[in-house]
Parts: sequence; C-alpha cells; structure tokens
Amino acid sequence: MAIFYFSDVLRKVGLDPSKVKLIRHALTDRGFRECYKANVVYEYTCHQKSGFSKGYDYWVTFISDQGTLCKLDSCYKVGAAVPDTPDMIPKGIPEIEARKFQGKNAYFHLEPLDLLKEYEGRLIIDWGKSARMWHQKGTTEKPVVAIQADEKKVFSGFENLILTYDELKEIVENPTVYEAWHTALSSVNAIYLIVDRETGKQYVGSAYGKDGLLGRWACYVDSLHGNNKLMKELICAYPERYHDFQFSILQILPKTVTDDEVIRTESLYKKKLLTIPFGMNDNFYPSSIFHKLPKPGTEQVARSTRAYIKRNCSRFLLE
Repeated sequence: MAIFYFSDVLRKVGLDPSKVKLIRHALTDRGFRECYKANVVYEYTCHQKSGFSKGYDYWVTFISDQGTLCKLDSCYKVGAAVPDTPDMIPKGIPEIEARKFQGKNAYFHLEPLDLLKEYEGRLIIDWGKSARMWHQKGTTEKPVVAIQADEKKVFSGFENLILTYDELKEIVENPTVYEAWHTALSSVNAIYLIVDRETGKQYVGSAYGKDGLLGRWACYVDSLHGNNKLMKELICAYPERYHDFQFSILQILPKTVTDDEVIRTESLYKKKLLTIPFGMNDNFYPSSIFHKLPKPGTEQVARSTRAYIKRNCSRFLLE
C-alpha cells in the first residue's frame, strides 16, 4: 500500500521540503504546556538558539500529547532574529520561559503563512521513534496517518456552545463556512452570558428581534463591547481585553415570546447571578434597549440614546 508522507503535502503547496524545518512541541514538556495554556505558542516558537534556522526558510510546527502522533499547528516564513535580551520577553509569557531570556539565544520574527491552513489542527503525522529529536528536516519522511474532519464548522447544539470573542468573530464573518451556525443562532431569542476570563466578572444580556441571537452577538463583533457601558469602560482602560470575553447561552427563547417576556427573563438571571452588584451589568437600564439604538459611530448616538431611555425607560433614570 502506498504511504502518503508530509513531504508530499509540502510539495503540494509549493514548499521545498529541504528548506523546511519541522518542529514538534510536546504538551508533556512543562514549559511548552504553560505557554500553550497561556495562548503564547507563537511567542514560544520564536525563541530558539541563534543558529537554529540556518539553511531553512520555513518552519512547520506540530503539537503532540503523548506517544509519537502529533497534529499540524502552523506554518511560518522565517525572518530576522535579535538577541533574546530580557527586554524582548513577550507579554504574557510564563515565568518558566521568561527567565530563559538572557541574551544568549535568539528571538526570531516569524510570518504566519496560510499555505497549510486547510490542514491546521486536522492533519496528524507519526513523528517516529526519534521523539527526542524535536526538530528535524522537512525531507525526513513522516507518514500522514489521518486528516480529521473540520469539526468547527458543525453546529454542536445550544447547550454545548462556549465561544471566545475570536471564535465568535470567525463565525459571524464567515456565513458560508458556518451556515449551520448562522441558521441556528438567527432562529432563536436568548438570554446569554459573557464572562471576562481575566477577572471572572459576568454580564447577562438578552437577544431578540429579526436576527435573534446572531444579530445581537454580531454587535459585539463589530463594536467589541455591544454598546454596554461597563464593557466600554473596560475596553477603554484595556484595549485588548475583548479577546478575553467568553460567550455562552443561559436560556433559549422562542421567537414567539414578547419583548417584555425576554426582558423579564433577563432580569431574573441578573438577580440569580448577581451581575449588577458584582458583575458587568449596569442597573440603569436593560441591555436589550440597545437593539433599537443607532449604530455606533453615528452623530445621533448620544442624543438618541438619552431620548430613547427617557421615552421608554423612565424607571431607569439618567442623572
């Protein structure tokens, strides 16, 4: 039976295997495991010995757990390197790796490439018996043992839905690829939960109207804060914080319920989860009024916001 090697994949996308270095990151290694958990795998990969890339123009990284099987992670074009002095320590890098920046090695500039994008997280190779040799030539034959289905495109159900901001953004901006997601999320009203993973603070919101939950969550993708007061303040203070927002669903509601029913249910969850005194909900007014406000960036926002609240939310006074 013919064997399909990873070098064949490299040639297929136009890369010369002799110019490619294969790198195997192992989750059994404590340093890498900490970086993986901190979402700084790229920064971890950039930090190597000075002559590490001599003779190679590209790096292809894999991630393994135990054994010799590993999954394709990323493909990079190698750029210039600078000394790994302490001032070069990347933001968010765990201490176990940060203390290795002593000016004796190098920090490479790596340009992510999309050449292997369709295989990332799906293609699995057998690294072979020489697992301790964690970096090898691209010409070293590594059999491809599997190419998994792209599960991220399959909608797995409302009760299982947990998304980061970046995952939500990808779904919202790619309606063809995520057609099942768009159909499902736009077909329901919902009470949803946003958690700041940095602090654990929670925000309860409601979604209703023509595009349902999809329409409301698309507002967060566009504005980063969904026009929520405390989230705006948080992002003003920490501009990259939205990457730490996690989205999930507390309760699905049919499109037949009234707006008032949705708001009452939202208020109940705010009380249950104490998100007004301890979370990111502002008790001036329900989040759902923002469904009817002008889009961010228009000159009418401030004036219309105040007018709408005065007209429809007299019990939530703005001083």
